[in-house]
Order: sequence, then structure tokens, then C-alpha cells
Amino acid sequence: MTRRDENLSGSLYMVAAMGAFALEDMFVKSATAVLPVGQVLILFGLGGMGIFALLARCRGEAAFVRPDRTLAIRSGFEVMGRICYTLALALTPLTSTSAILQATPLVVAMGAALFLGETVGWRRWVAILIGLAGVLLILRPGMQGFVPASIFAVLGMIGFAGRDLATRAARPRLSNVQLGVYGFGALVVSGFLALGWTGGASLPDTHTALHLGAAILFGVLAYECLTRAMRRGEISVIAPFRYARLVFAMILGIVVFGETPDAATWIGSAIIVAGGIYTILREGRARR
Repeated sequence: MTRRDENLSGSLYMVAAMGAFALEDMFVKSATAVLPVGQVLILFGLGGMGIFALLARCRGEAAFVRPDRTLAIRSGFEVMGRICYTLALALTPLTSTSAILQATPLVVAMGAALFLGETVGWRRWVAILIGLAGVLLILRPGMQGFVPASIFAVLGMIGFAGRDLATRAARPRLSNVQLGVYGFGALVVSGFLALGWTGGASLPDTHTALHLGAAILFGVLAYECLTRAMRRGEISVIAPFRYARLVFAMILGIVVFGETPDAATWIGSAIIVAGGIYTILREGRARR
């Protein structure tokens, strides 16, 4: 497979992951309206870890391997990202939370250049910065729509960026399924930390249990697609397609939660998507 093919494949996996993550966010946000955040994370993590462990067994792989430094770092960032982002989902609108998350590609690209030795050309930087400008347009230069709880979304974004970079640096012999086991295992740890702070666990009703089940299924699908995306192609090309998550989140926010994005939010989202599309089109021309 050529680098161009790897970049295209990775980009498609990233878009699929973002669609699944948006659906996961929708069901998690619904569940946190009834259950404490910590309990949602525990149940969500146990479900996803169980599915990935079963997949590992079906493939003849060990579900658990001896963790190394990179895997430990990855799990630490996962814990940080999940606790903070789930709190943001519970406390702030889905659209604004997803908008803040769209700064992840910039942080990932910077990390790839600083820590992984990947070359990031000026055109890719311009495309990523255009996407960031779209995010700032959504948030407003004066930060009028930035509520204090949104800091959880910022911290969650940093955690996810660190996780993605550690995924890229993980040993090749670690399969996507094994990474999934540890990733969802980190959610269980996150949940116990959060629940220990807030308390309030209770038995979920049927409606909430179904939403948690749907969140687990979409979360597993998203995690698998994201891991595949981050382990092929160039991060600086693939990462901007994270912006697709905002589009999916806006649609779900409008249809399911009755959110009403204004004109600036729509324009900002269009800029974000344009920046991502330009990156892959430019990559295609450069390889001809």
C-alpha cells in the first residue's frame, strides 16, 4: 500500500470513528442525566473491555499483555481525557463540547512534530490553523459562550491528543484489540476515581441501560476505527478529519437535544471541514 493509499484509508477510518463517537457521546450524555458520571464510565468501560477481550480470544490473542512505558502513558492520558470529557458532556451542550474538542488535530500535529519526528509542511499547518480558526469562530473571540465547565472539554481534548500520540508510538506487535482492552480498562479506573469523589451510584432503569448498551457498541466501533486510523498514514494528514465529529455532533444536538447553533457556528463548522478536506486534496496533488 502506497503512502497516499494509507493516508486515504486512515482518513476514512477517522471519519467513521468520528461518526461513531458522536453517537456514543449522545447516548453517554443521555445516561449522565440519570446516573453519576463515574458510574457511567465504569459500566461503559466494563462493557467495552469485555467486548475487546472476547475479540482478542476469538483471534487467539492474549487480552492482557505486560504494559510498557508507552502503554502506561497512553492509559494515563485516556483516564484524563475520559473523566474530563464526560464531565463536559454532562455539564455543557453537546455542540460546544464537540467544538472545543476540534482543537485536538492541532495538538496532535504539534506533538507528532515535536516528539515523533514527523515532518509537517507549512501547507498542512495552514490547513490545520484554518480549522482552528473555525473553532475560534464557534467559541467567539471574546469567549462569550465559554462557560466555566468548558474547561473540562479543554482538558479532555489534551488527554485525547496525548492518547492518540501514544497510540502511534505503541509497539506494532500490540494489536488494535489489545489496545482496546487497555483503553476501556482505563475508563473503569476513571469511573472509580470520579465515583469515589461524587458517590450516588444507583441501579439504572431499562431506558438508561439501553442507552448505555448503545454507547458501548458505538464506542467499541469508534475505538477500533480510531486505532486503525492512528496506526496508518501520516498523523498530520489524518488528524484534521477529526473535525467531522463536530458536524455529526451538531446534527445530533439539533435533532435529539433541541440545540440551536447560530450562523457563526455553522460558518465555523464549514471552515473546519474545508480545512480538513484541503489537507487530503493537497496530499493527493503532492504525491502525483
